[in-house]
Amino acid sequence: MSETIKIALADDHVALRNGLALLIKMLGYTVLFEGSNGKELIQSLNNDNLPDVILMDINMPQMDGFATTDWLKKHHPTIKVLALSMYDDEGAIIRMLKSGARGYLLKSAEADDLRRAIDNVYAKGFHYSEMVTGTLFRANYQDEDAGKVANLSDRELHFLKLASTELTYKEIADEMYVSPRTVDGYRETLFEKLDVKSRIGLVLFAIKNRIVHIG
Repeated sequence: MSETIKIALADDHVALRNGLALLIKMLGYTVLFEGSNGKELIQSLNNDNLPDVILMDINMPQMDGFATTDWLKKHHPTIKVLALSMYDDEGAIIRMLKSGARGYLLKSAEADDLRRAIDNVYAKGFHYSEMVTGTLFRANYQDEDAGKVANLSDRELHFLKLASTELTYKEIADEMYVSPRTVDGYRETLFEKLDVKSRIGLVLFAIKNRIVHIG
C-alpha cells in the first residue's frame, strides 16, 4: 500500500521534519513536499498532484495546525490530515479532531506505529489509536452506537456536547448549573455506557454520531 500513498509534511522544526521525511521514504511512501508552516504547505499544493495524507504539526508560526487543517477541510476535503505532536495534550487532540484531523500521533511514535497510522488514515479514513479512542471503535460500531445514543438522557447528551468543547469539567458544571461531583457522575456513566476510556473517546463518539459537528 505504501508505494501508492503520497505524503506532505508541515512542521517548523527543520531537523525533525527532515528526519521524518527520511523515515517516511524508508517506509516506502512518496514525499511530495515539505513546509515549515501552514501557509507554506497551502502554497505548495498542486491541484494536479495533491497529497493523499498530510502529517501536520500543531504549533507552527504564521498558520498553525488547527487553522491549516480547518482550511484543508473546506478547500481540499479529500486530503486526510494526521496530526503530529510532541505532547499528549487532551485539549489539542480535541481541537485538531474538530478541525478535521483524521488521527493524532505523537512524534515519538515508533516507525511501525507511524506506518499503521498513515495506512489507516488513507484506507479507512481514520486512525483509531489507543491514545485517542480507547476501545471505542470496534466492528459494527455504527449499529452498536445507534442503540447507545438512543439510551442517553437529555442531560447526558447536553454533557456530551459540552465535553466536546474546550471547557474544563469545572466550567461544564457551571454551564449545567450542577456540582462538579454531578459532572463527574455524568462522565463516568458515559464512559461505561459508550465503552470509552477518556474524554477524547467521548468527543470522537459525539463527532462520529453527529451529536456535535466538526467545525
